[in-house]
Amino acid sequence: MRRKRGHSGGHVNHERWLVSYADFITLMFAFFVVLYSSSQVDQRKISKLAAAIQAAFQELGLFDFSSHRPPLDVIHPAPLEQHQPMNLEPPTGMAQRLPLTLEPDRTRLRALRQELERALAEEIRRHTVAIEQRREGIVISLREVGFYDSGSAVLRPTSEPIVHRLANLLRPLPEPIRIEGHTDNVPIHNSRFASNWELSTARATEMVRLFITRYGFRPERLSAAGYGEYHPVASNATPEGRAKNRRVDIVILTHAGDFTATPAGPAPGEPAREP
Repeated sequence: MRRKRGHSGGHVNHERWLVSYADFITLMFAFFVVLYSSSQVDQRKISKLAAAIQAAFQELGLFDFSSHRPPLDVIHPAPLEQHQPMNLEPPTGMAQRLPLTLEPDRTRLRALRQELERALAEEIRRHTVAIEQRREGIVISLREVGFYDSGSAVLRPTSEPIVHRLANLLRPLPEPIRIEGHTDNVPIHNSRFASNWELSTARATEMVRLFITRYGFRPERLSAAGYGEYHPVASNATPEGRAKNRRVDIVILTHAGDFTATPAGPAPGEPAREP
């Protein structure tokens, strides 16, 4: 009889690597499924955003779309590739309604300043008027010494011809004008004005009233502000500096956003300018 061979050891399985390989393949499959799902979510978000933007532009009527306009569904938008491209050319006539620039022509402003300097040359020579071009526009400073009695908001009769010349130059301009009242830091208290705030504001509003009632300025072009002593152009430590700070500034605004902006003088804490 043939004798059965005894088992000298356990059976060795040479295919156990298939288990690890199958686990790896399963993990790779799950990984790519997650990537695919994420890409589809992003695609839906992009499609929803595109549909919302198109709806907004259609409501505003800013841009022309293709003649085929499927109904917009912001909740369940169509795939991105199905959206109709927008024609980004503005409709006919729209370009004429939009301002091309916020700043007027620099050559015209330079010519305007030169014309003002010629018209007020005598007053500039006597240091009763100063003209300067700053960020917000052309600033014409009428100093108290040539236009007002101390503590008064009424123009001197002798200064009216100067204001008349100035008003005739400013009236035809398209730019808005801001009139600012400024004082020095010496406190005031008289029968009409209890503070420098009130004096500076009264001088500015009185000039606005004069431009409207006597010289026919359109009221919507004008604004008035009183800044008291808080925006000097020179040091208040000397009589000369205080004389320069007592002034009415007529600001020809050359920037669209400056109609009610900060005053033409330096802000508090900035060094004063010596014109």
